[in-house]
Amino acid sequence: MKFYLPLLVLLTVMSCKMEKDQKFLYQSESFTLYPDRVVQGSNVAEVLSPEHIRSNYNSPASTSFSRLIMFKFSINERDNELPPGKDHWVVLADEHQSSVIRFGEMPPPAPEKPDGYLPTNYSYTFQVDMSAVLTQFEEKGYYEAYDGSRVAKADFKGFYVAGGSEPLSWDFVNLHSKGLKLEPTEDPNIYSLTLTFNPYDEAAHQAKEWQLEKDLSNRPKYESEQPIVDALFNLSMEEALTNIEADSTLRTGAKWGGVWTRDVSYSTLLAFAYHEPEVAKISLRKKVKRGRIIQDTGSGGAWPVSSDRTTWVLAAWEIYKVTGDADWLDEIYPIIQNTLEDDFKTVYDPETGLYSGESSFLDWREQTYPKWMSNMDIYVSENLGTNVVHYQAHKILAQIANIKGEPSAVYTERAEMIKKGINDYLWLKEQGYYAQYRYGRTDLIVSPRFEALGEALAILFDVADAPQAASIISRSPLTEFGATCIYPQIPGIPPYHNNGIWPFVQSYWNWAAAKTGNETVLNHGLASIYRAAGLFLTNYENMVAETGDFLGTEINSHRMLWSMAGNLAMVHRVFIGMSFETDGLYFNPVVPEVYGGKKTLSNFKYRQAVLDITVTGFGNEIKQVSLDGVTQEKAFIPTDLSGSHSIVIELANNAFTKQGMNKVANQFSLPTPQAVKEAGLFKWEAIPGAVTYSVYKNGALLEKTAETQVEVGDETYASYQVSATNEAGYEGFLSEPLIYASSIQLFEIEDFAPAATLPYTNFSGSGFVELSKVNNRTIEIPIQVGQAGEYLLDLRYSNGSGPWNTDNKCAIRSLTVNDAYQGIFVLPQRGKEEWSDWGFSNSRKVSLQAGENRIRITFEDWNNNMNVDVNTAMVDYLRLTLKT
Repeated sequence: MKFYLPLLVLLTVMSCKMEKDQKFLYQSESFTLYPDRVVQGSNVAEVLSPEHIRSNYNSPASTSFSRLIMFKFSINERDNELPPGKDHWVVLADEHQSSVIRFGEMPPPAPEKPDGYLPTNYSYTFQVDMSAVLTQFEEKGYYEAYDGSRVAKADFKGFYVAGGSEPLSWDFVNLHSKGLKLEPTEDPNIYSLTLTFNPYDEAAHQAKEWQLEKDLSNRPKYESEQPIVDALFNLSMEEALTNIEADSTLRTGAKWGGVWTRDVSYSTLLAFAYHEPEVAKISLRKKVKRGRIIQDTGSGGAWPVSSDRTTWVLAAWEIYKVTGDADWLDEIYPIIQNTLEDDFKTVYDPETGLYSGESSFLDWREQTYPKWMSNMDIYVSENLGTNVVHYQAHKILAQIANIKGEPSAVYTERAEMIKKGINDYLWLKEQGYYAQYRYGRTDLIVSPRFEALGEALAILFDVADAPQAASIISRSPLTEFGATCIYPQIPGIPPYHNNGIWPFVQSYWNWAAAKTGNETVLNHGLASIYRAAGLFLTNYENMVAETGDFLGTEINSHRMLWSMAGNLAMVHRVFIGMSFETDGLYFNPVVPEVYGGKKTLSNFKYRQAVLDITVTGFGNEIKQVSLDGVTQEKAFIPTDLSGSHSIVIELANNAFTKQGMNKVANQFSLPTPQAVKEAGLFKWEAIPGAVTYSVYKNGALLEKTAETQVEVGDETYASYQVSATNEAGYEGFLSEPLIYASSIQLFEIEDFAPAATLPYTNFSGSGFVELSKVNNRTIEIPIQVGQAGEYLLDLRYSNGSGPWNTDNKCAIRSLTVNDAYQGIFVLPQRGKEEWSDWGFSNSRKVSLQAGENRIRITFEDWNNNMNVDVNTAMVDYLRLTLKT
């Protein structure tokens, strides 16, 4: 503390003096960004030189830790004790141990947030009586949860506690790794765990500084009249060099080793295609298997639940445009072809033209989806960002095919179908931006949330036309510290993707704002990048939307690859305006007036040339440009230029076209309603704060009501869902679909293939069938139906090959009906070694003829998952539901 207090006083005094002498780059209620410092209350980051920044930033997290602790207990790291929205709670005062809580006992309503905050390093012990579970294990061989799901005694791994206050976490599938397993006590029915809340390390709150240590002399050098930008450019360059591993790959972050497909791809597109093209190539090669792009481990066992592996295509193509390496083009062409062909057979929806799969990069289920959605439901959903990536990947493949003199029309046609699908199904005319995704299991409905990355990519890749792009940038909701990943936020879910700001996403947003010429939004976005990196002295992965703090999100790391790439891209992509194309390097600088003056990027290597680039003035129009003192018609460097050259771009000091910014308070939607079927009624519990409820039938709005029920008649088939809208007009998530069906037939699979002899339980009929790459690669099921019509087919299955949230063993099978290919059944992982946990696959909508129909379930080449070797599931029965 002897060092910290005088420094704090010194920095504060210096800050007050300089505030009188200097104009700011950006100012809000919370912070001010100056050319050479950041001021946020008593927190000050000061640029001492382009190679030295000092900051006294002190995270507020420990001073505002609530005494109200919300929590639940869990079996096998599942959210299976209480219904959504029902949590245990305790207001910590002086006690350090809970009473014994009975598992599954409904708690009273939680109180309002109490006054005062929790002291640091507060120890507390949870106690729970698990006799209800243990008794059912002994009597029935399983425990049946509130929702009818069962946990087999043979699958039991442990009891856990989850919650929203650190070190508790609502990330159920990672409770074990977070040290949240309850331990047995002397009483065999009682389990307990002692935790420390509001941990505080005084050393972490001392003033810090960054000083350049690595040699950057052979790297590009940036100099401007904004020292904060210059210094953070150098800091990011140094972090980028630090992240190059011994095997010449790009490390994902200080806490994240290895290469991750989407991380390295988005980072390469932002910056590393031109900063480290050879390292980027080696990194991308690490993400190829069987001549196809690897989808990283993820929800339900990765691809096809997650399907944004095509981000790799964006990065690989950018490297080619930067380098012109024909061998690289030959290498990536078949990889892209193979990948896109498998995706077309697996995730393409011919009804909409869209591709299914998880939101690109938003890969933590409950962080961006309602809790009722399983990994199967996520596979079915159709997301904005993921589809924009698929669109651009097809455009790129068509361009490569043209270069190589091969047919390209099919890829162009598919790209245009995706683009049309995005604009037909996801554009929200009233809001003026795109919806995040379509969801709902069998009858998909738009979720009207804003998704920053997808919106930005839609602008950058011209999915949105010019009026749409301008509308997106000016009308999308932006918060005090930046563009949140989604908006509005989801209640009851801790900050990460939800209620979080990610600098790499902000960077793409800024790039898109620059393209549309919205100076106000661009200034706001640049301030978001430079405030965080300046105060934190590193490029963190994320921050809490409400506080702008790096502490308080579920997981975070400093020195994150895509965050530093985004920081660098603000210079190259925005201020210098670099755009790499097959015929050369184009410049379209976008410089807000407050960032005006002279900017020089020297020692920039482009193919065989070394460039010193100078941009003067402000605006987004070029007045004149010269190359080696000779005036040029356009700001352009051809691919065959070699040697050292100087290019000078003089901007016109033009005013930007007047466009607005929709800066808003950080709002939350209402909780998801819990609906039930009851005696001719579709009804739900009232949601506090709801102004109206929207009831949907078969994917279409049926009515809006202030009541909590609607009548339903006798129908062949109907799917009902309901959402709650708050006073601000934000619609929350839809409830889980409730199906009313007059005709459902079950076909036990063991009647058509040999039953497995494995010791699993909770199946129906006389047994179940094992599907693997060896066993039952083809199963034929002749079925009789009394009438021709549209039917839904799905499978009851189990997959214990891996956990819910990670790994790469999602099982996949193809469906053929009367010799016509209908698509795939996706059978995601449901829990490691939990083979007695059964659920349903996605439904395939098929047309059946009256009489006999031939159903065939097969393993095809395009059904290989990311693991390749293990593609296994147990199948209980085929369900056939008459729809129309």
